[in-house]
Amino acid sequence: MFIRVVLAGLSALVLAVMLAAPAHAHQPVILDEKDSSPAKGPLLVDGTVSFAVYATVARGQERGFRFQLGSGERLALQYLILDEPPANALPQRGLPRVTLIDPKGRRSVLAVTERTKFYEPYSKRTYLYLSRVEQNGLKGTYKVIVRGRSTAPVLATMAVGYREVPGTVVE
Repeated sequence: MFIRVVLAGLSALVLAVMLAAPAHAHQPVILDEKDSSPAKGPLLVDGTVSFAVYATVARGQERGFRFQLGSGERLALQYLILDEPPANALPQRGLPRVTLIDPKGRRSVLAVTERTKFYEPYSKRTYLYLSRVEQNGLKGTYKVIVRGRSTAPVLATMAVGYREVPGTVVE
């Protein structure tokens, strides 16, 4: 009987920790084959809310998604990869290319300007920041395209937003 009570208590504690963790981390959004363009991919209704968008791509593959910003809101977008092979061993030309299209249609490729390590405690994995954009945003819908350039599949992670509150994703 005592063991059952202890196990039940431990199970409740583990469940509470698991449910509480996402409140303090980017909300995950996983892109797959059906998300082959921003128009076909999900819409993050509020681009100030913290999301982690994951896209595994190889040469010839594309994934896309959209996010919205309101008037006067800050644009925050980071591009990361896992600090694990094959991604961390790829030269810049083999890394996925991430293109940001603003609400006025202007395109910019996120330049790989760093390889700064970042330990993410919730997934217990180490990532490398490759690019970070933080600036005043434009009101409207932004589009993001992730294109594979390596024969090996690479997991690209785009962190969108900065507010750790629940957000809405429209498929």
